[in-house]
Amino acid sequence: MLTLEDVHKHYRQGGQAVRALQGVNLSIREAGYYAIMGPSGSGKSTLLHLLAGLDRPDRGRILVGGDELTRLNEAELTRFRRHRIGIVFQQFNLIPTLTAAQNVMLPGVIDRRPRAWLRQRCDELLEQLDMLPRAEHRPDALSGGEQQRIAIARALLFEPPVLLADEPTGNLDSASSDRLWRLLADIAQQHRMMVLMVTHEPAAAVHCRQVFVFRDGSCRGQFEVDGLDITAVAARYQQLGR
Repeated sequence: MLTLEDVHKHYRQGGQAVRALQGVNLSIREAGYYAIMGPSGSGKSTLLHLLAGLDRPDRGRILVGGDELTRLNEAELTRFRRHRIGIVFQQFNLIPTLTAAQNVMLPGVIDRRPRAWLRQRCDELLEQLDMLPRAEHRPDALSGGEQQRIAIARALLFEPPVLLADEPTGNLDSASSDRLWRLLADIAQQHRMMVLMVTHEPAAAVHCRQVFVFRDGSCRGQFEVDGLDITAVAARYQQLGR
């Protein structure tokens, strides 16, 4: 479902060269809930931007859901982002003047999908995420956790095989964060999709199937989470991230 082969990404910041990713190799072949962990500056978010087709690597190959991103032109990348991948950011990125339902349907409106299909699909997603009673509320009338669920529903509109989540609970309290981590695990199972979450929190990673540890632009290793508690996940993370 996802493969990176010798991926490099460098850029300049304040006149200095930054090696964001240095020869990353990574492969995920099955649906499930996965985490990328690492400290600030380890290359986590850069990696997610490359997987989402929002940026291009300087070198290497990236395949997501059967699409080789490094071979796609800009128009093809736009279609890929719209139909083949879902993206959830720390900021909810909802349009404040639109209702929850209108925010969910917006990508379909841009894609000129039939109105009846859009409404039915929107209602299905909102019901799955326990947000249907809030469908006509605008973002300012929703809690942070509710806004993030709307953002997730929007990301799932076209049933993409892969959902990327970049620190999705960064603006939520601990109780809302835990609910959202469990929700992402349920989504991976129910929709048979790959959910890949960037995080630095062992409390988030403990819900995942497997963790990839990044440091200084490279993947230092990976470990299975099954049977581990938060303390054990933190210990494995620290061990691999040295």
